[in-house]
Amino acid sequence: MPYIASIHLDTGKTNPFPYSIPAIKFAKNIHLGAPVNFFIGDNGTGKSTLLETIAFRLQLPHMDGSGYAKRSFAAAHTLTPYLEVDYAMKRTVGFFFRAEDFGDYLNSVDRRDAHLHTQMDELEGNVPEHILQEMKDNANYQLYHMRKNYGQELQSFSHGEAYLHIIQEKIKSRGIYLLDEPEAALSPAKQLSLIYFMQEHLKSNQSQFIIATHSPILMAFPQANLYEINEEGMKATALEATEHYTITKSFLNNPDLYLRHLS
Repeated sequence: MPYIASIHLDTGKTNPFPYSIPAIKFAKNIHLGAPVNFFIGDNGTGKSTLLETIAFRLQLPHMDGSGYAKRSFAAAHTLTPYLEVDYAMKRTVGFFFRAEDFGDYLNSVDRRDAHLHTQMDELEGNVPEHILQEMKDNANYQLYHMRKNYGQELQSFSHGEAYLHIIQEKIKSRGIYLLDEPEAALSPAKQLSLIYFMQEHLKSNQSQFIIATHSPILMAFPQANLYEINEEGMKATALEATEHYTITKSFLNNPDLYLRHLS
C-alpha cells in the first residue's frame, strides 16, 4: 500500500505562471497507487514544478540540508496551499532529489574549500601540514555535512557514481522518495543500476517513489504508474504509448531518417 493515494491541485486559476503550466492545470485526482509513479512530458510541461510542490508540502529534506526558502522553490511555495494530498498511510519521512541541487551542492563544497585554502595560505610552512588540513576541514561546514550525511567526500566519485552513492545512503528505510530527472546525472547503465536498486529496496521496504523523468529506461520500471503531461491534459499512459518511448524507439530503429537532412 502506498503512502500517498492521490493528489489534487485546483487553484481556480489558469494564468499567470505557475498556474498556466499543464501539470498544474491538469493535476486533478491523480491516483498514485503504485510503489513507483512517473510524471513524464516535454520540457515546460511542469512535471518538475508539480514534484517540487509535493516535496514542499511534505517538507522532505533534500541535498544540502537547507529548507525551501530558495528562489527556485517560489512556484512550489505559491502552489502548496492548493495541493490536496490523500494519504493511504500517513508518513512524511523520505528525501527529495533534484539533479540541479546535486551539481550545485558539489560545486558549493568545492568553492568553499578553495576559499578556505586561499584564506589559510599564509599559515603554510608555519603550521604543521596535518594541523593545517584539520583546521581547513573543521572550518568547511559543507565538507563536514557531506561526510556526516554521505559517509565520505563525493568528489572522489564520478558524477553518476556520486549521485547513486547519495541515493543508496539516503534510501535505506521505508519512506516517500521524490526524484526529479535523475537521468541527468546517470548514464544508461547507471539508470539500470538505479532500477535494480529500487527493486531491491522495495522487496524489504514499504516505500513510495514519485519520479519526474524523460528517460524511457526508467519509465520501464515494472508495474509503475506513468502519467504523461501535455497541453491537452495529464493522464495515465502505457509505456509503449508515451511520446518519449515512441520517438526514442523510432530514432534508434532508423537514425538516418532523422539525421539525413543535417549532412
